[in-house]
Amino acid sequence: MLPPPTARLRFREMTEADLPDIATLDISSSRTAEGWVAWNRDNYLEHGFGLWVVETHEGGFVGDCGLTMQEVEGEWLVEAGWHVRAPLRRQGYAAEAAAAVRETARVMGVEHLIAIIRPDNLASQGVARRIGMVLEREVHKNGGPALVFAVDLER
Repeated sequence: MLPPPTARLRFREMTEADLPDIATLDISSSRTAEGWVAWNRDNYLEHGFGLWVVETHEGGFVGDCGLTMQEVEGEWLVEAGWHVRAPLRRQGYAAEAAAAVRETARVMGVEHLIAIIRPDNLASQGVARRIGMVLEREVHKNGGPALVFAVDLER
């Protein structure tokens, strides 16, 4: 289930044709761009969701945003994640996309939505707060400290 288009953005599934665009994102992951696309393609098959490509209505690549399953302290939770190309940051795209993804999670029946964010990533913390998330806890994840923001979604 893709998020519906927003005022400025549309969503679609990620494909191998998106590799050049995905390679422009600052993704804090051990995966290559190829691995990132493959992981999301696998997520679509296994969970029915993943990170989707985010574009302007004119087709300009903005980044990715969507839902993934993440393990946090032994529990598997649905996470909202987002990445925006550096030249397009601070223009509200991440918050707009994340709000659409949050609503999609609610419609899908997700009861508790999280976002895992590094302590130094103040911009993403702001996006999480703008979509109604609050700091739930601090954890150690992927080799370093991380903040888990969360919101309970009503059905």
